[in-house]
Parts: sequence; structure tokens; C-alpha cells
Amino acid sequence: MGKFPFQDMRQFLNALEEAGELVRVETEVDWNVEAGAIVRRCSEIGAPAPFFQKIKGYPEGFNRAVGGQLAGSHRGPFRRCAIAMGMDPDTPSLELFEEFIRRFNNPIKPIIVESGPCKENILKEEDVDLLKFPAPMIHKGDGGRYLCSWHVTVTKDLDTEWVNWGMYRAHVITRTKLATQIEAFRHAGVIFYQKHEPRTLTMPIALALGPDPLCAMAAVTDAPAYLSEAEIAGGLRKEPVQLVKCETSDLYVPATAEIVIEGRIVPGERAEEGPHGEYTGYKVSERSDRERLLIRVDAITFRNNPILPMSCMGMPVDDSGATQALTQSAALLNELRAKGISVKGLFVPPWGPNCSAIVALKKPYPAIIHEVASVIWGYPVGRQVNYIIFLEETADPCDARSVLHEIFFKCHPIRGIRQFQGGPASPLVPYLTAYERHYMLGAAAIIDCTTPFDWPFPPIESRFTNPLMYPTEVQERVLDRWKEYGF
Repeated sequence: MGKFPFQDMRQFLNALEEAGELVRVETEVDWNVEAGAIVRRCSEIGAPAPFFQKIKGYPEGFNRAVGGQLAGSHRGPFRRCAIAMGMDPDTPSLELFEEFIRRFNNPIKPIIVESGPCKENILKEEDVDLLKFPAPMIHKGDGGRYLCSWHVTVTKDLDTEWVNWGMYRAHVITRTKLATQIEAFRHAGVIFYQKHEPRTLTMPIALALGPDPLCAMAAVTDAPAYLSEAEIAGGLRKEPVQLVKCETSDLYVPATAEIVIEGRIVPGERAEEGPHGEYTGYKVSERSDRERLLIRVDAITFRNNPILPMSCMGMPVDDSGATQALTQSAALLNELRAKGISVKGLFVPPWGPNCSAIVALKKPYPAIIHEVASVIWGYPVGRQVNYIIFLEETADPCDARSVLHEIFFKCHPIRGIRQFQGGPASPLVPYLTAYERHYMLGAAAIIDCTTPFDWPFPPIESRFTNPLMYPTEVQERVLDRWKEYGF
């Protein structure tokens, strides 16, 4: 299934196709909403990733795009993520998380190369044209054509050598200008709003579209400040990422990226951006210039016959849901262990990334639930988790049916739900008021489905399920005779 690690996105797409997780769409497709509609439907029904070969209105050599390359499959939400990591596509979720943690904790420094495929074509000055590429109108009603929806955004701290990789959406304004949303609390936002702008210094920025899949995955890990996502990507790949210097700044980008946009953000300049379909499945944000920045594009470099990657956020499981569920599950589990807290399993469901976590554990003492919740809410990727569901260690946090069963039958509607007000929140959450979204104020709840530690009544038996309630020899006999029974 392709040789791991994949050196570029193209090798990964071939591996997806081999695994039945990608379809080449030969029919001409319109960039105006149609491509987005196809990607959205694929995400919602778990169909293979669509690789468009002919985008309407664009000549051969500039008419290819791909969507949903790390989105969920009907065969499993993390199947394509497992392929990206060089693992069996059907690797169980908790096993995938453990392998991600091992690699995350063993970063590998990138290496600098003189050139790479992303330098096959170079546009500067009057030749710069963002509309040379088939930027899609992803959702009906979007505020622009989002050229950058699945990529790596590169910025550099002013006071240290820290280079941050993130993923911040951007749509085309003109041939040489982009509007991007970079919230002030995000790492790139801190670098600009707290360091560059107060000193009236222009901030160089680079957007690398279509790197290898683990570079994109590293960009959405939400790693703590001053950790290098390029090194994290190397750890995930088990091999250094090759970086090449930009043409117009001292930033470095993945050498095998399909398209690289080099630009700068000038202090005091803002641009209207949005709205855009959000990861919550709702369109919440309005067109605004609050925390929306203008990128002046100075150069574009790209591969021959480039492939434009795109993501169509909405009802999960799209690229955002799958990758954030994987990276956040691993990050929170890793942080709990670092604090000396042992849990049986932790799962950020891809149907509710950023806002939920499900924890299965054995309670050694009553306060353990409060301690686990405090660690989650105190860690960067857990700040906006507004629902934490606690299960007995015998329950599977990755099985939605098991989780719902525990909520319905083990969570007391009053004593089992603890509410907290005044915590941080994403302004993209649709249930918040306009005031709460503006000030990013939210609430959180613990849904406790565990038996009270001081339960004075007869103990509750294990859940009545096959693996737990029947002797091993009976289970084996039933499985051996299953066809004999007529099934």
C-alpha cells in the first residue's frame, strides 16, 4: 500500500486509491459549489475521497483538486489516518492513538534541502495570480473562494527560533491578496498581535498547500507553544521532513508541497473574511474584519500539474473531524499520563472534535473525576472541551452505542451532571449568544456515568454483554458454531 513514509501527497493519494479510499472523478466538475457538494456528501456517507481531474474553466495542468483525503470512511473514521501513518487501515482506534503518542514523543528535526518539487514553477511580482489555481466556492454562501482550506501555515516568532505550523483558512480577494482568519489566542495570532503588530513589524507568512499528509496532521495538533510541528511531523513520519527556503522570506516550507504561497501581513491592515461553513456543521460566524487579516502575496511556487487540496467542513466526519479527533485524543491521553493519572481509555469522538472527550477509567478514589477534568481543561487542546463523559473501565469509549447506553442507564439526570460557567469557548459554537461568542465565554459539563465511590447499595454488576458475562469457553463455542446455527 505504498512505501511509508510518503514523500508527498501524490504517493499518499495512490495509497488511498489502492486501499479503495479514493476515486478519480473524470467528469468535469464546477469549482462553484459543485466540487464542495461532492466532497461534503463523501464525508457524510463515508465514500472514498474524490480526486477531481477536470475543474471547469481551468486548462489542463491547472485543473486538478482533491478533497477529503483524511476524512472518515464508512469502514472507520480513522482508516485514512492509519494509512497516512503507514499502519493497517483497520487498526483499532485506541491502538492508533497509542502509536501516535509514541511518535509524537519522539520528534525528529527537519533537514534543509537546496530545492524541491515545489520550486518547479516560480511566480513573482506582476506574474503572481492566485486565481491561476481552481480555488473552490466550497459552501453556498461562503464569503469567498477558499483557496487555502487544507494546508500548512508557517509563521516565525520574533523573539525566539520557534517556527509555528498551523492551519488557518484563507479566501481569495484579488490576484495578489488573501483574507485569513487567525484568532488572537492561536499561536500565529499571538505571534502577530502580541509581537509583530505592537512593534509595527510586518510578519512574513507562507502557506504550503498539499504537503505529505503527516505534515498537514502535525499542523492541526495544537501542540503547546515553542514545540516545533516540523519536528512533530518528522516523528510521525519516522523520518525528517525536507524543508526548502521561501523565495521572498526566511521561512522554510515542505519541499514536496504542491503549491506554496509566500506573503506578508502588515500591522494595522485588516480584511473582511467569511462567512464559512464551520466544523460544527453550522454557519455561525459572520463576514467581519475582527481577527481577520490581509495577506499580501509576493510569490507563488508550485509543482508541475499541481493538485489543489481542499476540505469541506460540515457534519462530520471530514478531514478536520478525523485528524483533530486523533490528535486531540492522543494529546489528552499523553498529558494525563504525564500528570501520573491512569485511565483505561480516552476518546475525542470525530463527531464532536474540539468540544468533547469520553474517558473510561477505574475510580481509585472519589476525586479522580475532578482531577481528570481539571487536566483536560488546563491543557491547550482541552480548553474548549465543554462535555466530558466519564464511563466505567468496562465500557468502550470508542463505541457510540456503548457510550449512549452508559449515559441513558448510568448517569443520574441531576447528580450525574455537573455544570461549570465562565470557561473559554470557541466563537464558532452555535449555541452561544452573540455576547458569549464575542468574548469567547462558554460553559462546560461533566456527565458522570460511573458508580458513586461510596455507593451504599448492592454493587452494580458488569454490563450484560457477551465478552463480560459469558465464560470464555462458551463464547468460543458460540463463535465456532455460528454458521451451524444458520447465521
